[in-house]
Amino acid sequence: QVQLVESGGGSVQSGESLKLSCVASLDIFGSRCMAWFRQAPGKEREGVGNIRYGGPRRYADSVKGRFTASQDNAKRTLYLQMDSLKPEDTAMYYCAAGRPYGPCDFSEADFPYWGQGTQVTVSS
Repeated sequence: QVQLVESGGGSVQSGESLKLSCVASLDIFGSRCMAWFRQAPGKEREGVGNIRYGGPRRYADSVKGRFTASQDNAKRTLYLQMDSLKPEDTAMYYCAAGRPYGPCDFSEADFPYWGQGTQVTVSS
């Protein structure tokens, strides 16, 4: 069973940066798509960025150029570097792991494993 634990959330001012981390309980990064999602109050959860080892990274249009997803296979850790944060980035952020050799997209149904979330709050 894959377990994911996020950390790194917090409260920052507009324009500042945060780096989220997601540690996996197993060595899963080689074959699975790993993704970051977020959910703001009153809104549906949306994909933010995804990455698969050796493959391209994809980002939501709203975060392109500001957010960067990366992974450290040796540490079994997924990261999300968030720069130039805006109040509209305020949300609970979740990391998710896909199935081995499964699709790499932003469809929640393709990600059977989820972390508990870490809150990011950006004030103006």
